[in-house]
Amino acid sequence: MKLEHYWLFVTMCILLILLPGPDTAIATKNTLTLGKKGGLKTVFGTCCALFIHTLAAVLGLSAIIAKSAFVFTIFKYVGGAYLIYLGVKSFISMKQQKHNMEITKEDGVKYHHHSCFKQGFLTNLLNPKVAVFFLTFLPQFVNPHNQLFLPFVWMGLTYVALTAIWFVIYILLLNAIRTFMMKPRTQFAIEGITGTALVGFGIKLAVEKN
Repeated sequence: MKLEHYWLFVTMCILLILLPGPDTAIATKNTLTLGKKGGLKTVFGTCCALFIHTLAAVLGLSAIIAKSAFVFTIFKYVGGAYLIYLGVKSFISMKQQKHNMEITKEDGVKYHHHSCFKQGFLTNLLNPKVAVFFLTFLPQFVNPHNQLFLPFVWMGLTYVALTAIWFVIYILLLNAIRTFMMKPRTQFAIEGITGTALVGFGIKLAVEKN
């Protein structure tokens, strides 16, 4: 892989990562409702899923998803259903804002922090478009006649690292304005907007043609 191709790859990755998606919606919600720790755990889950997608692409497993309409459809519906589930949970929590703001819910907060990793992980892992993205995007920057294993791994790790860097910066910025965002009316609006976005992403993923 030539150096100029690598920097072009990095530039394209940055532009793609900046585009908002389900991961951004969940990281935003968990940061504003549970603080910096919740947001970072969400991002850690997302990056772990991206690493698995990288390995799957290198090992050729993503090709099965890309070429099999049945497998792709199964992943698509499961991923879409999970996003809708998270969106519905946001709508439900809109009615529980006063209860959620109680300090006595220490055990519940611990559970939600644990759940943040799972949300970030499953949202990314169950999205077949991410698997197809890795399978179709990475080969454009390497010579198919050369050894591909190491370049694929290096590019996958680069994408994961860039994703982590961007989301950490994003979460720290959100956390800086969290005092304002923690106001009940603001929280109510956040839950509603996030719920709508996640349900929309879920429906879009489920009904989108292969």
